[in-house]
Amino acid sequence: MWRRLCAKLRERGRNSTRESGAFLLGYRADGRARINDFILYDDLDPHALDTGIVHFDGRHFGTLWDICKQRGMSVVADVHVHPGGAGQSSSDRDHPMISRAGHIAFILPDFARPPVRTESVGIYSYLGGKRWQTVPDAARRIFFHIGL
Repeated sequence: MWRRLCAKLRERGRNSTRESGAFLLGYRADGRARINDFILYDDLDPHALDTGIVHFDGRHFGTLWDICKQRGMSVVADVHVHPGGAGQSSSDRDHPMISRAGHIAFILPDFARPPVRTESVGIYSYLGGKRWQTVPDAARRIFFHIGL
């Protein structure tokens, strides 16, 4: 799934000319999240990537919740790509895709050009009130595991 997700993010990013992203679907249990599927932002909102940066129209959340219900999953995280590093922009900090404490946001650097290494991924946990906690570099491998 990880390789397919990264490939789709690159494809939707039109050869590194714009950001792209996805909601990551799966299950939460025992304080852990398992990601099993994804829905690309522009599959829900056809204009989400038109400006070159992600701008998701909230009117499309109903469709997202319907898909989650049909698949028996929930949104456990989101991911989007940046042209350079994996740091959060002020827009990322001010506009979480899911504004619920505990939501996880991943940022992939360099428009998800391969190889995308776990240690290069920005990982951010939403605390609420436009506050985030950054998962430190040293903890990323423990926090985020890509199973094959």
